Amino acid sequence: METALVILALVAMIGLGVPIFLSLGVAGLIGLYTARGSLAFFFAPSSLFGQLNVFEMVALPLFILMGSLLGATPVGANLFQAAVRWLNWLRGSLAISSVGASAMFGAVSGVSLAGVAAVGSIAVPQMLERGYSRTLAAGSVVTAGALAMLIPPSVPFIIYGAVSSVSVADLFIGGIVPGIVLALALSAYIFVRVSLNPQEAPVAEQRFTWRERFESLGQIWHAALLVLAVLGSIYTGFATPSEAAGVGALGAFLIAAVVFRSLSWARLLQILGTTARISGAILLIMGCAKIFGDYLNMVRVPQLLTETLTNSGLPAWAILLAVMLLLILLGMLVDAVSLIVVTTPVLLPLVEALGYDPLWFGIVMVLNLEIAVVTPPVGLNLYALRGVCPDLSIEEIIRSSLPFVAVQFLVLMLFVFFPSLSLWLPGLM
Repeated sequence: METALVILALVAMIGLGVPIFLSLGVAGLIGLYTARGSLAFFFAPSSLFGQLNVFEMVALPLFILMGSLLGATPVGANLFQAAVRWLNWLRGSLAISSVGASAMFGAVSGVSLAGVAAVGSIAVPQMLERGYSRTLAAGSVVTAGALAMLIPPSVPFIIYGAVSSVSVADLFIGGIVPGIVLALALSAYIFVRVSLNPQEAPVAEQRFTWRERFESLGQIWHAALLVLAVLGSIYTGFATPSEAAGVGALGAFLIAAVVFRSLSWARLLQILGTTARISGAILLIMGCAKIFGDYLNMVRVPQLLTETLTNSGLPAWAILLAVMLLLILLGMLVDAVSLIVVTTPVLLPLVEALGYDPLWFGIVMVLNLEIAVVTPPVGLNLYALRGVCPDLSIEEIIRSSLPFVAVQFLVLMLFVFFPSLSLWLPGLM
């Protein structure tokens, strides 16, 4: 009964608009107090500090800094233009190029909001100018921007690794295949859609020579080199993810300051301030969520849930489907960071009891979060696109995302029911 009241208090505070970190911290502290009395005031600080006192967490602000620095450069626009030149022969090439550019930008940022802003600000106006439908233009960018969550280096993978103790390097490797599959699925959907409805994407009149195509690669070589430096150092064992994040942040600084000369002192201070605010917010949520999670563990909520469902007689696939639907529903209501740190300690024991790999669960959870960031009312990518494309209404953006969300869901189900698809690559490393 006490546990139900604590959870109800958490839901009520979130519903009233209390900041997520404060809701989690207060609910967790109340729960600990009901369970252990005044000892709660010793348990809570220990939980918060223990969650954040992990070397792997150093990678979080560094990768956010890397994405923020690259967001101050024309890298996103250059990636989009390169994709346009190479994919111009396809109907719907601008929309497909936005998917490709978002995937490549995700490989150098790890933050979906940065991808939506960097690619959307150039791709959507070009598509609208060339006669593309507004729903195709908005939907292709707002969903493709979420690829940054899955394609390494990925901030959600870092958070999941810190909460679950799964290797961040293995998570990065495991995200490659699902990221490529999702990008191809979104591109295939666009191609089929415009083939059936040619009025949504006029045939491109502009043609590019092979020389122009190869010249476009000269505008993105530094981004490709940065990806190789960061991911290559991790996969070869030369550096840990945290050390590689330092390499990435330094490389992004050199690209912004030396290659593009787009950094002034004022701009640099603004980027550092933004990085500090975002990182601080995420770390604060993680620390407070650990307080709440430790309370749930103290009263054995994960164990009771596991025992109840494993003894229910339901097949494993039905339980997994229910878990995925629950995560989609929760993703509509809370942000991705909170969802990972609150649900992982509760659901991971259940998943392991069903015989599934924690690495696989981390991958499908992030696939699930890709849906969460484009579904209202808390789908942050929706508002990010609205911010860089004020001509689009938020209602238009939401409607445009729905068919793409269906594609994301089908890809999620593919990796839910065929775990080996996401585990074979990490198994080779």
